[in-house]
Amino acid sequence: MATAENQLFSSYQRNPLLFDEIFDSDGKIMPVYSVLFDLYGEHSIKDYVKLNDKAKASFFNQGITFQVYDKKETREKIFPFDLFPRIIDPKEWDIIESGAIQRSRALNLFLWDVYHDKKIIKQGIVPMDLISSSANYLDQMVGIDPPGGIYNHISGTDVIKHNDGQYYVLEDNIRCPSGVSYVICNRTALKRALFGVFNRYKTHTVTNYAENLLDLLETVKPKGVDVPNVVVITPGMFNSAFYEHSYLAKTMGVELVEGRDLFVENDFVYMKTIRGPEKVDVIYRRIDDAFIDPLEFKPDSSLGVPGLFAAYKKGNVTLANAPGTGVADDKAVYTYMPEIIKYYLDEEPILNNVHTYHCSRPDELKYVLEHVHELVIKPVDEAGGYGISIGNKLTKEEIETVKKQVKENPRKYVAQPILSLSVHPTYIDETESFEQRHVDLRTFTVLGKDREFVLKGGLTRVALKKGNLIVNSSQGGGSKDTWVLKE
Repeated sequence: MATAENQLFSSYQRNPLLFDEIFDSDGKIMPVYSVLFDLYGEHSIKDYVKLNDKAKASFFNQGITFQVYDKKETREKIFPFDLFPRIIDPKEWDIIESGAIQRSRALNLFLWDVYHDKKIIKQGIVPMDLISSSANYLDQMVGIDPPGGIYNHISGTDVIKHNDGQYYVLEDNIRCPSGVSYVICNRTALKRALFGVFNRYKTHTVTNYAENLLDLLETVKPKGVDVPNVVVITPGMFNSAFYEHSYLAKTMGVELVEGRDLFVENDFVYMKTIRGPEKVDVIYRRIDDAFIDPLEFKPDSSLGVPGLFAAYKKGNVTLANAPGTGVADDKAVYTYMPEIIKYYLDEEPILNNVHTYHCSRPDELKYVLEHVHELVIKPVDEAGGYGISIGNKLTKEEIETVKKQVKENPRKYVAQPILSLSVHPTYIDETESFEQRHVDLRTFTVLGKDREFVLKGGLTRVALKKGNLIVNSSQGGGSKDTWVLKE
């Protein structure tokens, strides 16, 4: 059995109240980590600092960055990456993967129903006002049949491990889930810095994402198209996830376009090229609904393509994800996910929901207002960790401000208990040592017309600030390479 007597972990302090993913309650190394622990222990802190700097330089040289917006300026940052990977054994991964597929299927069926027969609403399982009051519900999508019957082609399911050792879903992301490029780049950076560690573990690849994404996007091509022309549309280089947009286009071997590169003629979409117009059949869009077509949505949008939605309604182009999917990743709809899964699939949820209070329900609103200090308050329609309030970190004045915001617009907020996310040893630059940091996991599921794919790895996000529970990169979070072991 490996011991903690090595240079890298000599100063590691373990909080016994937190679920540490590599140390058990007695402080012994979990068996799945023992070989890795010894391999890393062969390095001194001085060696590790050099390796860490090498990895950061690799990210910088490849342009692996993201934009951070604040009130004063927009800054470009290297995505923080920790060289000590997270390991998930095959049995645990089977639960995560099957749970992610189950949720993606159920959400796709829910979206079809919401925009067609509304059976789940008529039967009183999900209230109509929850749907109609969602900022992401699109009247324009009612009655439209997306090619292949798929709405949420790409889903990101955020999963945490709690103190009880069980996995729970924090939220479902099906508008434009981002981060998959960092999964692949993390693996590449780790192989460059410490290639030898991969000789001791049989780990699933993560570099097959782009080929699977392209294959599944091609299954939802418009009718009458033999070999579809696929493109990725981006808002442009100033978007926070532009690196990912360009990376995915490059690795799929398709064109990266902006709205100005496309035009619509006779309800078909074309791309401008030096050889003349080329018909476009499938668009993987990284532009929000409101900006995709100024003739249908925001008239002042310069990011979209005039006439694109008309072409989509005629079935002449596929948009992935479909417009209007955001109604299902509304955090208020999340509270109904167990019922949604049972209704459409006749199955029990594989992954548990975190108990969630929706403030539009009077009794739950009352509870939330009385217990803000022990809850996490989240807006239902924000992403990137923005707008979240963690009750036990707030001053009395801040608690009163949160209460006022919630009372003014109860529909906009949900609340969850302050969960103890599992922790993982993470190298901290400032102290040049390993410390416990909270982590979560974003899985990536792709639905096609007749099959699905889950990337065997996902993005482990790390809350780099000590004691912080918010892992989003926009809030100062980092990431780790995630190893899913083969049987």
